Amino acid sequence: MTTSPAPSACLTCGACCQSYRVEFAVYELDDMGGQVPAGLTEVVKGNTCRMRGTGEVPIRCVALQGEVGKAVACGIYLQRPAPCAELQEGSYGCNKARVRHGLPPLGTWLES
Repeated sequence: MTTSPAPSACLTCGACCQSYRVEFAVYELDDMGGQVPAGLTEVVKGNTCRMRGTGEVPIRCVALQGEVGKAVACGIYLQRPAPCAELQEGSYGCNKARVRHGLPPLGTWLES
């Protein structure tokens, strides 16, 4: 008997998408040979851009779909920028965002 992997907490969280500025190199943009849809970004300075909505207050990434803490999805998950792909479920950054939005941390989390 095979068991399915547990569903990702990210599917009901989305706190990171409403907590962090997402800046990355313009070379990740689809019109520069990368995969991130350029139409969802804004130029910051020089070779740096960011996901629209993450440089504003309140923060909410333009690619976030759904309601944080209930049911969410990234509209560009397979094309998301490196900072998003590098943030790991249950990591310090993940849990910091979760706590900021009133969600419990995942696993063992030590504040530092």
